[in-house]
Amino acid sequence: MINWEHFLTIITFSVLLLFFSFLAGLVGALTGLGGGVVVIPVLVLLFHINIHFAMGASLISVMATSSGTAAAYLREGYTNLRIGIFLETAAVIGALIGALMTAMLSKTLLAILFSLVLFFSAYLTVKRKEEHEEYPTSHPWAIKLNLNGTYPLGKKLTAYYVQHVPYAMVIMGLAGVFSGLLGIGSGALKVLAMDQALRLPYKVATTTSNFMIGITAAVSAGIYFSHGYINPTLTFPVMIGVIAGSFCGAKILTRMHHRTLRLIFSIVICLIGLQMLYKAITGTL
Repeated sequence: MINWEHFLTIITFSVLLLFFSFLAGLVGALTGLGGGVVVIPVLVLLFHINIHFAMGASLISVMATSSGTAAAYLREGYTNLRIGIFLETAAVIGALIGALMTAMLSKTLLAILFSLVLFFSAYLTVKRKEEHEEYPTSHPWAIKLNLNGTYPLGKKLTAYYVQHVPYAMVIMGLAGVFSGLLGIGSGALKVLAMDQALRLPYKVATTTSNFMIGITAAVSAGIYFSHGYINPTLTFPVMIGVIAGSFCGAKILTRMHHRTLRLIFSIVICLIGLQMLYKAITGTL
């Protein structure tokens, strides 16, 4: 005999999980942060899922967001693969250094520092007015590495010139260090490096970040899988919802004004910063 109460509970859980996963994919595609910024808090706080399984599902959702949007953004001409691969090298080195330093530094202090960095990043993101900027040439490193590119603006392709490459590499290295020390994604600092240092158009920065976080997540997912933290029953509906949301996000991004995207990004990273600060103060890191 069917236990209808149990059946309805499962249906309700699945529908809610799909809804929040769709929202995670949408936000991840628009901001370049991946879906984990929504998936983990929802799974842990709302559904009371073990943090390790939540992080495993989050990694799969980030990979789904990245792969779901990468093809669309590449086809539209936004993602700069050369910049993504080049900067990811600095992030990986930073993550290795951070992992080696994890026993030496206070996680509470680092979490407070990281939250302050996020608040400052939100301010810088909203403050920048890229439409008033003009750069006649690129940084010498960018010229040698052929990092310049074009992106769709209106009905034509517009060229952009890449600035301050060493500065961007330092930010990416720090992003990797924070990621290795705190076990968090560093999508916010990746967007910051491309937006504030390289001075890329905002849509290029967020779409390239989406491509990059997929690489990082794929490496981490293998470790979580080997420890048994990838639960198919939980991960499958999350992945379906995130993919659907990321495809919608990719469609919306091409039509949205960059100022709106900057505002959404700033709000999201402020929420992440508040969450990190709360964890640091309450000692729940």
